[in-house]
Amino acid sequence: MLKPVLNKGFILIGAIIASLMLNTCGIDTVSDVIVGDDADDEYYEFQDFNLGSYDIPAVISLPDETANIGASTKPDVNHIQGDIKWELKIGSNFQMIIEDYGDINDLIKVKKKELAEQSFFKVKYLIDELGLILYERTLLVKGTDKASPNVGVEHRSYHVYGSKVIKGITYEVQSREDGYEKVIIELMAKSIKSLRPIE
Repeated sequence: MLKPVLNKGFILIGAIIASLMLNTCGIDTVSDVIVGDDADDEYYEFQDFNLGSYDIPAVISLPDETANIGASTKPDVNHIQGDIKWELKIGSNFQMIIEDYGDINDLIKVKKKELAEQSFFKVKYLIDELGLILYERTLLVKGTDKASPNVGVEHRSYHVYGSKVIKGITYEVQSREDGYEKVIIELMAKSIKSLRPIE
């Protein structure tokens, strides 16, 4: 009588252990855990880059050789020790500026106010989140009503701006002033979202 009950118990315990093992096997990189809301497959073209040796206690996910950004895949950081600015580049087609803002944490609000006050560009937000904005900027061409149809080529660029608090310090991360193509800016937005403290 006791043998069948024991066998069923062992089978049940074995099934539970196997189920737990299968569920935990899906997590194979640190970024799978840290990135959070973003699906794992959104970061398959990215590699982790440790910023610790450049005085930022953080890791960021950057596009790898499969991302087709038309550039070298080796990240390069320009930084003078003790300075509050960093230039993070992957070739000539991917450049982000990082700046240390200490305990100031309303950077997105200030940036949006600055964009609203300028008069040369029309700004359209494609992503407008708490710590990240991605926007399309179009040059306003004035006085073209009487101009030739060949005048006034529309100038459009894409930009990203974000802020992240890492171990009590707020970092501003943004694309270069001239912006980039939309596909590059979307990759940059993913990189900014991935920025997290070194554990």
